Amino acid sequence: MKRQIITFALVGVINTATYYCLYLLFLMWLPYLAAHVLAFALSMVGSFFLNARFTYRTRPTWRKFLLFPLTNATNFVITTAGVYVIVDVLHAGSRFAPLLASAAAIPVTFVVSRWVMLPGRESRSIA
Repeated sequence: MKRQIITFALVGVINTATYYCLYLLFLMWLPYLAAHVLAFALSMVGSFFLNARFTYRTRPTWRKFLLFPLTNATNFVITTAGVYVIVDVLHAGSRFAPLLASAAAIPVTFVVSRWVMLPGRESRSIA
């Protein structure tokens, strides 16, 4: 499982870089919001296949593909709540709050991702 967590984090770095490069590319022709949505969707598809192949070493299926956006929704909820807590509750600065919140979201996002990619007994055996 340690290998999976490290690979999951590396795929996340690749996914973020892919998103940002695509965003900048699409920004040349599209309004920023359309560029964001298209880059986000394409990078999420890439993330799905990279995680299937390298993180979980599992066969991609339509079921897994359709459930995979749950990982992004989970990440969004946790990071948004984390930023709020760090800035408004703990009164820490807002500059690094997203980074701290994102780091805190990685374990939960990993668990959701593992549940999607390895349904059944495989996802429950954490050892």
